[in-house]
Amino acid sequence: MSFDHAVAMFRHQADSCAELGSPLSAALLHRAAGDLAAGGPCAEAIAGHEDAPGPNAIALRLLGAVHALVLSGRAPDLAAHYPDAGGHFDPADPDAPWPAFRAAVAAHLPFVREWLTRPPQTNEVGRSNLLLTGLAWAQQQLADAATSTATTPPFPLPVRLYELGSSAGLNLLAEQFRCVSEDFSYGPPDSPVVLADAWRGEPPAWLRDAPLQRVTERRGCDPTPIDPRSADGALALRSYLWADQLPRAQRLNGALALAARTPAPVEAVGAAVFLRGLETAPGALTVVWHSVIRQYVPVDEWRSVEGELARLAAASTPSAPFLHLAFEPRRVGGGHRFLLTARLSSGPGSGSGSAITTTLAESVPHGLPAWTPAPDDPALRQPD
Repeated sequence: MSFDHAVAMFRHQADSCAELGSPLSAALLHRAAGDLAAGGPCAEAIAGHEDAPGPNAIALRLLGAVHALVLSGRAPDLAAHYPDAGGHFDPADPDAPWPAFRAAVAAHLPFVREWLTRPPQTNEVGRSNLLLTGLAWAQQQLADAATSTATTPPFPLPVRLYELGSSAGLNLLAEQFRCVSEDFSYGPPDSPVVLADAWRGEPPAWLRDAPLQRVTERRGCDPTPIDPRSADGALALRSYLWADQLPRAQRLNGALALAARTPAPVEAVGAAVFLRGLETAPGALTVVWHSVIRQYVPVDEWRSVEGELARLAAASTPSAPFLHLAFEPRRVGGGHRFLLTARLSSGPGSGSGSAITTTLAESVPHGLPAWTPAPDDPALRQPD
């Protein structure tokens, strides 16, 4: 069998890890690519997956499997090189962890091969930075458009929050997180989840002055949900983080503590099926949100999702508005950029005056930091 495709995928993922600030992951995946080409333990581990398409992220699955061995105490020699397990990694000596990594794969092949059947799920809570930005924008838009009539609900409206591709549902707890950057903070001061360096430059005015959100209902869907309150679920989430990015681990630990006391059910169904049972509600802002999932949803299913979103927009009224928030990569010019787009509907149908569609912010894939695109940015001319 040929591992040429897998070698290319591993090297591509290694370059992405380096670009996203994980030199440990990059170094290990570059060496793992060489091990695949040489027919070593990594080749034996991924046998049967060597032709898997890029979105299956076999490289990240292998990285997560070995990380799980480290975090569960089954690879102590490798733990000495993993910062989130109390070890040390020196970027000036990137190959130091490799012998222990290779040995761990060879010693635990059945475990690693079983782990490769799991899709990567980090449930990156940094992306809640974008969700909170979109909620604050929508609340201001609705408040500005409200008239002083007896039927106008008080603002900010309570939020009914629904997430597509929720993983463990941690971003459904977003209103309990605190965003912080220079001269700016938003969210409960005592939150165990601090989204540090939330903004590059000045945050949007509507966010700086925003009241705290009140979520009265929260639910999500995922084809393979994770229970964050179980030991296995928490291990899976921790394992798919990169071991040399300690702030991400700290955010996850705080979110797991919140999940232990705040129910956020995630149904094991696809996005279109999940949306079919959803309706708007008087006196509340109904929100459907998703982050970096579109590439994983089949084209036909996403077409159905768009139909359900259009149905909810058409059913909206001034007292029962609907908001669709998406933080997804979009091709702009010669590359992909991660953009927060919003469509706010507050009247029957989708005509002028009853709906607003806009691009609100841009961010790195993990959500921190975000920034406001310049007024002449070409991304602003290409809304979803």
